[in-house]
Amino acid sequence: MLHNLNFRLLAAFGLVIIVTIGSAFFLTYRTMHHEITRMGERMELNQDARMQSELSRYYQFVNTWDGVQTFIEQWGELYQRRIILTDKNNITVADSANLLLGSTYEDDLIGEDMAQIPISSTEQVLEIILPNHQGKAWVSSISADTVGTLYVMHGDFPNINRAALQLTYDSIGRFFIWGGLVAIGIAILLTSLLSRRILSPVKALIGAARQYGKGNFSRRVDYKGEGELGELARSFNSMADDLERTQRLRRNMVADVAHELRTPLSNLKGYLEAIDDGVVKPDEATIRSLNEEAASLSRLVADLQELSLADAGELKITVQPEDINRLIKETATALQAKATARDLKLTTDLPAELPMVNIDAHRIKQVINNLLDNAIAHSGKGGTINVIARAQGNLVSISVSDTGEGVPPEDLPMIFERFYRVDKSRARTTGGSGLGLTIARRLVEAHGGTIEVKSRLGQGSTFTFTIPISK
Repeated sequence: MLHNLNFRLLAAFGLVIIVTIGSAFFLTYRTMHHEITRMGERMELNQDARMQSELSRYYQFVNTWDGVQTFIEQWGELYQRRIILTDKNNITVADSANLLLGSTYEDDLIGEDMAQIPISSTEQVLEIILPNHQGKAWVSSISADTVGTLYVMHGDFPNINRAALQLTYDSIGRFFIWGGLVAIGIAILLTSLLSRRILSPVKALIGAARQYGKGNFSRRVDYKGEGELGELARSFNSMADDLERTQRLRRNMVADVAHELRTPLSNLKGYLEAIDDGVVKPDEATIRSLNEEAASLSRLVADLQELSLADAGELKITVQPEDINRLIKETATALQAKATARDLKLTTDLPAELPMVNIDAHRIKQVINNLLDNAIAHSGKGGTINVIARAQGNLVSISVSDTGEGVPPEDLPMIFERFYRVDKSRARTTGGSGLGLTIARRLVEAHGGTIEVKSRLGQGSTFTFTIPISK
């Protein structure tokens, strides 16, 4: 349940709603608390001014503080404050708590900060001093006609927090509650709609992944939307295409390897059985045939091993400056006899001077040899094969062209795949093992170069690869 996307979306929406409403309520409560505090301070000022005025008139009328205790007790109960009145000699004449009557007033006896308000014998309103709340009470200047001093204990207002909370709830709290309930309902609806839209491609991806786990690579995710999910679906389908293609190539490779091994092994077995039965004599010609079949097996195994090293990134390349003209001439000379035997003309078109290239000579000779061998295998009698080398910026480009049968357009994208042959008959004289071009591509890419092919059916093909110039 906790890992369900619907629950997570609903929890996220609910949390946002609660935090938003809670923050608004808290800010409103703090504002209300501040306003109530300011209103209370104004009320205290009015109360202090009223008591000062009443006591001034009382003294003016009575000319003594006798009987004032009753008023101080009433005000203390009414205003919920500790109130003390002293005469001009600082003797306590009234105390709302009825504790200090007749004693000399001292702040330490009270233990609280109190506002000090001078009482004049006239009706003029003198300065009213409010408490500091954080330090000692402020001291007022006493005028010449001062007949007493009123001390009022100021502090936090009773029940102010409850009052602020009650006012906040009464004014907007109920609207917040109903708004929150409506918002949660909308959140549930949005969660349902969004989860369906989001989970639809996700569930399709999960279903496809499960099918892939069972070996079914034909499943695709049908989602055409944009954004991250659309990109994920397209990437997933692309990955599925690659997996299906890799799986198909793997099956084909196993079948092709079995086929390529079966032919020379069958020939070897046939020769050996014929020799054992006395049908064929183990003469020089028979031994030469056996040696050719064994060599064919050895080449196939070596090619497979080289490809496996390249796939694993363990192909060892030792590069150093080399003369590419020399390598091309040596390779062409080695294959000249084979080309002549098939009535083919093998030529080279090389500049007088080409820059040195940074290569592994053995590997690049293998590339040229594979391309020339492929051209010889696919060119008819009387054809021409030409090797051209040219400098192109920081690279040297080598092309091997033939006037052979060419490659159909639909086969060009797969021409460098292992065991892929345009000749589907698997004839060894025309199809080969199907590994030469694959190895050539891997070796060129290991040198940091590229290889490509251009071909027209019935007119021949041109394979071109590049290698870096030595710096």
